Amino acid sequence: MSAPPVTIADTPTGVPTARQLRAHLRRARSRHHDHSLGDVLGDAYVIVLFVGMYGWFAISASRDLLDSPTVGQSEPGVRWWLALAALLAGAGLAWRGLRALGPLLVTPATQSWATSAPVDRRAWLAPRFGILLVGAAVGTAALGLAVAALGGVGDPAALGWAAAAGAGWGAAALALSVVAQSSRAGRRWPAVAGTAPMVLAAVLTAAVVLLGHVGDGLPRPAATPTVALFALAVPLAGLGTIRAVRALPRVDRATLTTGAQFANAAATATILLDPSLLTGLVESRRWRRIGRVRSRRFRPGPAWWAFLQADVRRLRRHPSALLLWATLVGVQYAAALALPGLAGAAQVVFAYLAANRLTGGLRSVSRSPGLRRALGGSDALLRGIHLVVPAVGAGLWWLLTLPTVEPGPSWLGPTLALGVVAAAFRSGTRPPINYGGATVNTPFGMIPVDLMRQGSRGPALLAVLVLVQLFLG
Repeated sequence: MSAPPVTIADTPTGVPTARQLRAHLRRARSRHHDHSLGDVLGDAYVIVLFVGMYGWFAISASRDLLDSPTVGQSEPGVRWWLALAALLAGAGLAWRGLRALGPLLVTPATQSWATSAPVDRRAWLAPRFGILLVGAAVGTAALGLAVAALGGVGDPAALGWAAAAGAGWGAAALALSVVAQSSRAGRRWPAVAGTAPMVLAAVLTAAVVLLGHVGDGLPRPAATPTVALFALAVPLAGLGTIRAVRALPRVDRATLTTGAQFANAAATATILLDPSLLTGLVESRRWRRIGRVRSRRFRPGPAWWAFLQADVRRLRRHPSALLLWATLVGVQYAAALALPGLAGAAQVVFAYLAANRLTGGLRSVSRSPGLRRALGGSDALLRGIHLVVPAVGAGLWWLLTLPTVEPGPSWLGPTLALGVVAAAFRSGTRPPINYGGATVNTPFGMIPVDLMRQGSRGPALLAVLVLVQLFLG
């Protein structure tokens, strides 16, 4: 039996619209899952309930902790200005996170079948942009409400203005990040928008620390300017939204998929409890951005001397590690002013973070047996050589932050410093995750005990050091 002839009416007469394509994909997806709308709404209700309940519990517990004698009392003005600096730094980091994610992103399948087709790019991305805009506004509104409640604000009107200001600035940041995503390479304003609040936070923190040590305290404003912040955020959010909608056709496939790689790596690292899946992608992107370096000869000497020079040169080509090391010094001084009772514990934690950022060479050598065989020598020798830079960095950081803590027993400080180096060494030499370990069946479900043990290599020793400092410091 022959096939019927194909007529002109059977051929497509035009490109489908974005709405038709979404409807077709929605019908195709509905055949592969049986979740009803009630199930989705029930899951959403449970998530909102748990977030609200545990979030309010965390805010109440944090307020009680800040007012407890354990933390110690400090000047209210000092805490207010340091909280402002923390918000500015958080805004800068959030902007960098949005730039790393996109924020508009698509999966590889969507890239192949949708963004490669001659579909109106603005109509295809506009619903996704609207969902992200609403989500950013809701999330930052909750964050503004939490910050105001944590600061002791109890007036419902003031809490409402804080939530409104948070929503406005969150929507503005999301819209402007989409504009930055559509901008051509080489534009400077996206980098300035992320760097400016962090620089301002550093300057403000330095001023507060200096005035807190030499002055009589800083005055706290009579009222938090949430109304003014909301008034500034509304036009910025409106202008950013208009610019973002106009810029949607200029968002190309490369920027849509770059953020998807980062999001998939973050989700996989969270599910598998293996942060190296995310840090490996971040490090590869960082080295690709460097592109080309100027090669110079090493100073003559034995093999271990060349390895040490290579590890030091790695830091010169990765200045963000040294920048974070120096930033944590200022953060420690700020924490000692705002939370004097927890200054010792903060010193241990920040010292570990500072030393851990210097273990790039140690991690590379430990996670690559082929690299160790190519370099030669024993594994202990290679790891010991690449421990020199983190150990020196941790020791120097510890000496610079000694004025922030009260002197305890003479043996406690050196012991904690050596313990921090040991924790950084254990974290840097952690072997690849083995998922075949034992699990325990509990009333809360199956708990992968062996997987948690492998992931806590390094942080577990850090927790012991914090407890020792709290009880003996």
